[in-house]
Amino acid sequence: MNVLERLPRETGRDYALRTIKDNIIKLELAPGSQISENELAAELGLSRTPVREALIDLSKAKIIEIYPQKRSVVSLIDYDMVEESRFMRNVLECAVVELDCELASPDDIGRLRESVRLQKFYLDSFYPNKLMALDNEFHGLIFGIARKAQVFTLMQNISIHFDRVRSMALSAVKDLKIVQDHEDIVNAIERGDPAEARRLMEFHLSRYKVDAAAIRAKYPQYFK
Repeated sequence: MNVLERLPRETGRDYALRTIKDNIIKLELAPGSQISENELAAELGLSRTPVREALIDLSKAKIIEIYPQKRSVVSLIDYDMVEESRFMRNVLECAVVELDCELASPDDIGRLRESVRLQKFYLDSFYPNKLMALDNEFHGLIFGIARKAQVFTLMQNISIHFDRVRSMALSAVKDLKIVQDHEDIVNAIERGDPAEARRLMEFHLSRYKVDAAAIRAKYPQYFK
């Protein structure tokens, strides 16, 4: 497991939750793998209580299955849950990208283009974890431009099912198109074309359906 650095003033529960989520999304804690509270607590330098609280939170999101007196298990991928997560993101991000067409300044466009430039570099160099981080930062910028940064934070907390499949696509899909999607979205925002920006975002967030065969072929054991 990849142990993240604890943030200043971060509670034990929040630290455990953030670290476990990060490892689930990056497949360090793969679907179907068992989790021990004691082992997690030891790795994170925490007591069992904050780890247990984090696992309970994740079980409410149906990403962890807790069996009393036994180890917890990372849930296998359920495409119904992935689709629910995608639906939520689609509703929020399509509305936000339309706002960006009205609110984005030249500096905002510059930051988006710099993000896309970095994404292209790490796509060509094939650093999937870095690319995933930049992907998240790009979507965060889109919410920030629309002055909806808190909405982005709340959305991330409950989109883990979708994010896990996004992470798989980075290594399973050979002709990856997400960076080109991002560039097209930036172009639409710069032109002030909300209808096209919405259309592009809807397609971008549905791309996992296009890539589903490649993802399942590489990770058949991870699906229900």
